[in-house]
Amino acid sequence: MNTVLCEIDGHVATVTINRPAALNALNMKVLADLDTTLGELEKNTDVYAVIVTGSGEKSFVAGADIAEMKDKNEAEAAQFGKFGNDVFLCIENFRCPVIAAVNGFALGGGCELALACDMRIASDKARFALPETGLGITPGFGGTQRLSRLVGMGIAKEMIFTCRQIKADEALSLGLVNRVVPPELLMTEAKDMANAAAKNAPIAVRQAKKSINDGYQTDIASAVAIEVKNFAACFATEDQKMAMTAFLNKEKVEKFLNK
Repeated sequence: MNTVLCEIDGHVATVTINRPAALNALNMKVLADLDTTLGELEKNTDVYAVIVTGSGEKSFVAGADIAEMKDKNEAEAAQFGKFGNDVFLCIENFRCPVIAAVNGFALGGGCELALACDMRIASDKARFALPETGLGITPGFGGTQRLSRLVGMGIAKEMIFTCRQIKADEALSLGLVNRVVPPELLMTEAKDMANAAAKNAPIAVRQAKKSINDGYQTDIASAVAIEVKNFAACFATEDQKMAMTAFLNKEKVEKFLNK
C-alpha cells in the first residue's frame, strides 16, 4: 500500500497520508514518500494549491511512529529529526499555498505537519496536542518553533509542558486553525479555499507567500524591503499586465497564464 496518495483535480492537488491502521503515524517510509510527492508537485507548475489530509475518519496524523523511534540512539534521533524537519520546511516553503484539512487527531508530528502548512481547516472532531514530553522527548519536527509563532509563547509552552489536548473550537479561538466545520464538509471547505487561492495569479500568490514567510523572520525594515522586492518582481509577469489591463477595461481575467 502506498503510504502517501496524491490526486490532482484542476489546479489543486490533494495529498493524503495513508496509514489508517496506524492512525497515519509518520515513520521514515511515510516521510520519504511525502518528500517524493512534494518534489513531484513542486515540478508540476499546473498545481496552484495543495491540500494535505489523513486517511480515514479518526486521524489526520497521530504523531511520529513510536515503535520506530523507541530504540534510536542520539545520532539516529538527530538524523530522523532533521529529515522530518527538512520535509516540513519543504511544505512551509512550497511555491504555492498548502492547506491542512485536519480530519481527526493531529498529535505530535501530526500537529507539527499541520503547523507547517499555510492554513488549517479542522473538522469539529479534530484534536491537537504536542504530547512529546510525556514520552521523554521534545517536539522534533518544528513544533517548539512554529506553535509559539502562531499562538504565542505562553500557550505554546502550556501545550508542550503539560501535553494538554486542544479541541477544535479552542484551536480556532487560539488562532491555531482558520476554520472549523462539520466532518462531512471538511474536504469541501478545504477545496473551496484551495480553489479560491488557485484562481488568482499564481506568481503573485507565490510572491506574497514568500514575503510573509521571509518577512516574519526579520525586523520590520528588512521585511518591507523583502516585500518591495517581491512586489516589484510581479511587474515582470504577463499576468500582472493582463490583469491590470482587464481591470481598467472593466473586464475579468478568466484564466491566468502563470508567467
